[in-house]
Amino acid sequence: MIESNLHFRVLQNKLTAELPKYLDIANTELEFGWPLDVPQPEDWIVVDMQHMMRMLVARMSAKIFMGYPACRNLEWLNLSIDFSIDMFTTAFMLRMFPPWTHSFVAHLVPSRYRVKRNLRKAQKIIGPLMDKHRDVLKRRAEGEQVEEDDTLLNWMMDNGNEKENELSEMATRQSILTLASIHTTSMGTANLLFDLCAHPEWFPVLREEIEEIEKDLGKLGEHEGIGAKQWLPRLEKMDSFFVESQRFNPPILLAPQRLAVVPITLKDGTHIPAGTRLACANADILDHSLPDPEIFDPMRSYRKRHESGEMNKHQAGQTEKENLHFGYGKQACPGRHFAVGEIKMILTRLLMEFEFKYPEGKSRPRNFYADENVFPDPRARLLMRKRRIPCDKCGRTDP
Repeated sequence: MIESNLHFRVLQNKLTAELPKYLDIANTELEFGWPLDVPQPEDWIVVDMQHMMRMLVARMSAKIFMGYPACRNLEWLNLSIDFSIDMFTTAFMLRMFPPWTHSFVAHLVPSRYRVKRNLRKAQKIIGPLMDKHRDVLKRRAEGEQVEEDDTLLNWMMDNGNEKENELSEMATRQSILTLASIHTTSMGTANLLFDLCAHPEWFPVLREEIEEIEKDLGKLGEHEGIGAKQWLPRLEKMDSFFVESQRFNPPILLAPQRLAVVPITLKDGTHIPAGTRLACANADILDHSLPDPEIFDPMRSYRKRHESGEMNKHQAGQTEKENLHFGYGKQACPGRHFAVGEIKMILTRLLMEFEFKYPEGKSRPRNFYADENVFPDPRARLLMRKRRIPCDKCGRTDP
């Protein structure tokens, strides 16, 4: 990550630049994974929403990053989920010791060996995909018409230098991309559902918004030419709910983070030596800038947009000085708009097809903290069943 920014450039110059196309591609994999990862219970069952969301997001991410067959390869899907957990565990363990001890303490950390093992697996999976793309380029150069998936891996190969195109380098970089793309997105979706169950009066509000859009456009992905570009921007209330949910449940407590590569003196005389790490306490900055910050107000951003008339502001994924959860400036999270789109696509289907509530005696799970990282209680569960809609004529709610 320090030696090359190829992983950053592919998200900024390819994924975000062609966002609607890649969201529609990801939606096709959501359709495939839905019956595999999402149970269809007629009556209430206990479900692990966090695991369910990780699997769905892993499939969608793999579809755009590496295409078929990687997006259907369970070994890659599990690897892409486990890699992030093992990476953070390794970093957390090493931070408990002075830096000068890391070179030998690292050999005693089990998660580090799992990281190395998964990187070797990644090479076995990604190697054939790289060979296939090189073969396609060769055949095209000879004048042959060859079709292939439009993936971020292919773009990275076409725009990477010789070193970046080494198998070990590319496998590591693809694994790093899963670190940024799966867990924060799946946690954001799970947190949104936890907050909805804690404030169930908002379920009908968000469903009504979805139903209004369906009346105008049809279901997302149902009609050719009607996709993410037309659908997702109209989910203004869901967007606002996510912004408020993220305000109470940020993925990280310190963002943005920077490293001073050269010494610098600020205008007020503060001197920052080279090598200094700097960060903003993003959650506190946001809280203290709002009226009644301790109140969960899902329509806070929605009102801001409509009262100010600034319809292109105050949206999820948009960087503002009052909202630093995705970073700020040129180095804000380059995949944030795709992540927000994924969350909206998944939540739309969940809300229209299922009902959710907490098990008896349970409530909104608390968040856990590991250094600056935030994550919901991994033991948290929800009750889920297929949605029961009252009959217009008799009022019954049979499945």
